[in-house]
Amino acid sequence: MGYLYLKALHLIFVITWFAGLFYIVRLFIYHTEALAKEEPDRSILSNQLAKMSKRLWFIIAWPSAILTILFGTSLIMQQPTWLQQPFMHVKLGFVFLLIIYHLVSQKIFSQLQQGISKYTSTQLRIFNEIATLLLFAIVFLIVLKNEIDWIWGTLGLVSFAVVLMIAIRLYKKIRQK
Repeated sequence: MGYLYLKALHLIFVITWFAGLFYIVRLFIYHTEALAKEEPDRSILSNQLAKMSKRLWFIIAWPSAILTILFGTSLIMQQPTWLQQPFMHVKLGFVFLLIIYHLVSQKIFSQLQQGISKYTSTQLRIFNEIATLLLFAIVFLIVLKNEIDWIWGTLGLVSFAVVLMIAIRLYKKIRQK
């Protein structure tokens, strides 16, 4: 019974972590665009977006990441045989990439808090899709529990990524008109 509670908590915090990651990058995009505006819009928008980002990052995203990892580790400790399964190694590899994504987001967050924007809004829109791809990969791996099906899933993800990139370019063209 304790395992199921841990699993439920793990899933809840995975969901809130991804929600935080999806939204924080949207705020990065808006913040980057605000920094390109003229005063007083620049200051007003930048200050508000910095405040919103700070609350989201430290109240939702970071705690959710830590709790996801904590509960996930607890699950593996209760079921160590999962570590003998090849799909789990691949899944944990994607989780590692997700942690790297989170840390890169931390760097972007810190820069934007100082009013520094090193990426364009288009680059950040593309960066935002990495979390989507990681979500798909992790969910498919944990549900299918098979590294062979993961190959088909990866092909699907690559196709999905191509469609996303085309959609981003179309959206950019529509916005520019």
